[in-house]
Amino acid sequence: MKTAVYPGTFNPITNGHTDLVERAAGLFDRIIVGVVSSNRQKSSAMPTEQRVELAQEVLAHLPNVEVRAFESLLIQFVQEVDSKIILRGLRTVADFEYEFQLVGMNRVLDPSIETVFLAPAEHLSYISSTLVREISSYGGDISKFAHPAVVEAMKAYSRV
Repeated sequence: MKTAVYPGTFNPITNGHTDLVERAAGLFDRIIVGVVSSNRQKSSAMPTEQRVELAQEVLAHLPNVEVRAFESLLIQFVQEVDSKIILRGLRTVADFEYEFQLVGMNRVLDPSIETVFLAPAEHLSYISSTLVREISSYGGDISKFAHPAVVEAMKAYSRV
């Protein structure tokens, strides 16, 4: 059985993320969406538990998708769930440069694990969690970028 791990902060999960998971769900037997509990490079808009719950709700229509939080190095998490595949999304050339560095580091840590890249649908390629958070923080409408449950959660969170 081919299991792919799709890691990220999903802060929040966007329509771009959902598109990628839907595409991958047709390619792999099982997808584990790994929600990073803490990322020292990014500030979290929502607690990990809420990001996991939202991802579970948004992806509930996909029977071969599981959502789990993790706090370890990605390679350790991939090994823990007995996978050999990391799934990553590429939107821009800048994404590729960063992802290419990660592939190199991950290969050194565990050469048996491969990284597979998918591109989102063209009409979703400009969406990023950072921009969605920023728009939401100013009371902007993010309904074109995220599932209704995420829209409501972001409204509630930005009122806090």
